[in-house]
Amino acid sequence: MCTTCGCGTDEVHIDGRAQSLARGSAAPLSGQEQFAPVMGGADLGIGALGVHGPGVTPARIVQVERNLLAANDAYAARNRAAIAARGALCLNLVSSPGSGKTSLLVRTVTALAGSVPVAVIEGDQQTSNDADRIRATGAPALQINTGKGCHLDAHMLARALDTFAPPEGGVLFVENVGNLVCPALFDLGEAHKVAILSVTEGEDKPLKYPDMFRAASLMLVNKVDLLPHLDFDVELCEANARRVNPDLVVIRVSARTGEGFDEWLGWIRRELAACSGAAPAARAGAVV
Repeated sequence: MCTTCGCGTDEVHIDGRAQSLARGSAAPLSGQEQFAPVMGGADLGIGALGVHGPGVTPARIVQVERNLLAANDAYAARNRAAIAARGALCLNLVSSPGSGKTSLLVRTVTALAGSVPVAVIEGDQQTSNDADRIRATGAPALQINTGKGCHLDAHMLARALDTFAPPEGGVLFVENVGNLVCPALFDLGEAHKVAILSVTEGEDKPLKYPDMFRAASLMLVNKVDLLPHLDFDVELCEANARRVNPDLVVIRVSARTGEGFDEWLGWIRRELAACSGAAPAARAGAVV
């Protein structure tokens, strides 16, 4: 049970293969790093992540939540070191369902083809539809199905990286499960979270889900080709996002027309150059 929103646990599948995330090839953590058991039947309410469980004290809930996030952060640190050692840039794409993440990603990997090595990890509760769309571009993609889970976590990514190495000197895109709540709290080991908000959503979305926009480095305002047909105040949307995160970079894009893609691709290339420049030091400090 996810203590952030109460979503259920289920068997996780990576490219169609069932994974037991309590065991497996990802090197286990020990002591305080281990995932603590999370109580079943949690309801929204109190606690560090806003939940409560019948018959469970607030102090116990806080401890369970701290253990859960501490264990996730330990895996995230391991992922970050492994990705950095390859001079790769990892971007965690997050949004609500229907924002156009996959269409934007298809256009992005197509535009980078031949100049920047790319790979994609797709996160969805069910189906491999999005990974199939990415593979159709020629880019390698791996599908993680979370079952009843509402987000990817660092342990899932660690298991995926066992067999799906980030492209050396390239970009690893992670398309998270469509959800503006839980993915904000779970570091995967990425360099940046990229929040995608479409103009078919409300201008107040950053105020309703502030944790996500606070955690993001960049917000892509997608589907701007639809602005002439909608009553959407894009300036107000951006102002709301910057109320939550004054340092947030905002780029307006259209996955359909390509508007704003030069700016978006330029941002990726600059961030990749920074990661590639740090790679020798990361390799020197890597633990074998």
